[in-house]
Amino acid sequence: MKSAISSQQLAIRSILIIKPSSLGDVVHTLPAAALLRDAYPEADITWVINPEWAPLLRGNKSVDHVHIFPRGGLGSFGMSKHLLPWLREVGRLRPDVAFDFQGLLRSALIGKMSHPRSFYGMNDAREGAHLFYQQTAPVDRNAHAVERYLSLIATFGVPIQRPLRFPLPTGDRVQPFDEDEPFVLFHPFARGRNKSLSDLAVEEFCRALAPRRVVIVGRTKRDLPVPDNCVNLLNHTTILQLVWLIRRARFTVSVDSGPMHIAAALSDRLISIHTWSDPRKVGPYNQDAWVWKNGDLRRVRDLPLPARREKGRAFQSADVKTLLPLLQEDLG
Repeated sequence: MKSAISSQQLAIRSILIIKPSSLGDVVHTLPAAALLRDAYPEADITWVINPEWAPLLRGNKSVDHVHIFPRGGLGSFGMSKHLLPWLREVGRLRPDVAFDFQGLLRSALIGKMSHPRSFYGMNDAREGAHLFYQQTAPVDRNAHAVERYLSLIATFGVPIQRPLRFPLPTGDRVQPFDEDEPFVLFHPFARGRNKSLSDLAVEEFCRALAPRRVVIVGRTKRDLPVPDNCVNLLNHTTILQLVWLIRRARFTVSVDSGPMHIAAALSDRLISIHTWSDPRKVGPYNQDAWVWKNGDLRRVRDLPLPARREKGRAFQSADVKTLLPLLQEDLG
């Protein structure tokens, strides 16, 4: 086996990773990229990614080149003035192997247009993407995304060595911000339907932790009044500033969202709040992180296997008391 891998390493000089979005899925692809670098240390690795998530690859030694995907260019299958030059650049890549971690028609088209010597995708790909692959990896569609992506590279013969690594940048400092005063980072809003917390639950969370500092981050169109112990950074942080804050928070409390997955990659001091989503499949990929679901707070490793499809319920202001003992203990 070792000799086969060594001879393959000599033949692989360039690798293409196709994973344009979303935030959480980009984070979930980082371990696979790191293992590809371990297996092929001399290979030239290019990552196709959306511009808003490209900062997450800053300083990543697993990636040599970032190929920015022109958002909207393939969304409606229209040929914009920016798309044609970009496709010509893709055609010049000609990698020895391309991996489609996205599993959609547009990502499969990108891989096909790059003219790879070998093209690998997953068997749960949608929109007919599998028709473009030369090799298809068997994956469990109910498994966590990290495990599905590892199955893709394992099919190519890459050894899966644990513990996994999530090489994220150090982040950009928030100015002005006193990082010496302990704080809980609170991310209460998400784009997914019915994932966000109510204004009442947000207010109750902040008041319950007073006088301890709560820093609220994320994106929302709501005009949210907050108590005096809160620092309101809603709509005022970049993705790299968010990484910086997560690294310094005593605890991160987040709804099911991309920032939650960044927190899970960086720390086990995380509470992920799930309403209807299944934390076993889309929750934190960190066995020591915490999950709130249907009024219960458990570590990821202690989540029970569902006997049937679970029905979730919203996080209510009265549920804040479930989180308080854990947060207050960590904050002292």
